[in-house]
Amino acid sequence: MTAALKLRAIRLCAALLLSSAALLPGEARAGAARIASINMCSDQLLMALADPEQIVGLGPYARDPHLSFMAREAERFPQLSGEAEDVLELQPDVVLAGRYGKRATRELLRTKGIKLAEFDVPRSIDDVKAQITRLGELVGHPDRASALNARIDQAADRTRQAAARWQGRVLPLSRRGWIAGSDSLISSLLSTAGLVNAAAELGLRQGGFASLETIVAARPDLLLMTDDVPTAEDQGKALLLHPAIQNSYPPSRRLVIAEQLTICGGPMLPQALDRLTAAIERIDR
Repeated sequence: MTAALKLRAIRLCAALLLSSAALLPGEARAGAARIASINMCSDQLLMALADPEQIVGLGPYARDPHLSFMAREAERFPQLSGEAEDVLELQPDVVLAGRYGKRATRELLRTKGIKLAEFDVPRSIDDVKAQITRLGELVGHPDRASALNARIDQAADRTRQAAARWQGRVLPLSRRGWIAGSDSLISSLLSTAGLVNAAAELGLRQGGFASLETIVAARPDLLLMTDDVPTAEDQGKALLLHPAIQNSYPPSRRLVIAEQLTICGGPMLPQALDRLTAAIERIDR
């Protein structure tokens, strides 16, 4: 072998070693993976960043239009139960899962040699962008991740521009009196708009349920709700129609952002920020 060929071989080996070292522990080689997801939030990240042929299955809630921003897009992919059995039949290179999902399922997949990429619940816009970057590398499309993060930054800039027009205390209120905590993605969206999540005053850092009396006594300037005109389809939503809330917080004192825009972080985030911006502008008028 000539010196030139030896040098070329050494360089090739070095490149391969660097490529392998760049992989995240336990995750498949970027761009070469057949990927399944068993978590609704990672479902949507995967659809936004991967090639369709890379996706071998999505979780049980991927097609639910009340929860998933990309429910319609999910219809083209196989739907998984979220249990280990149907995932094992597919033999994917890597499975995306939530870190707080069913532990027994994740442990069984690991036992069977299936590689997992686990994602925490994002609690800020920066957390979301980091997850997008990570998955973009995993699926071999960092350019798509960068483009999505740029759209998030642009939407956040629009929201910050609107923030100077009105500022105040907002209480994020959902069915059964659930309050999104001060350490949450919703709280990060509000702070981007110069608004304060009143949940902190109630001691609800991680979120929790509050009684009608507590909600009324908090006297936030606005409520953040998921429905413009909630209906009492069950006991959970009945609280939102109580006269104490209806009279104190008419539509003019509500910010409305659909649940599927805030329950996860990912491709829906630019639209969530734009909805928040539009709601603030309506209040300003």
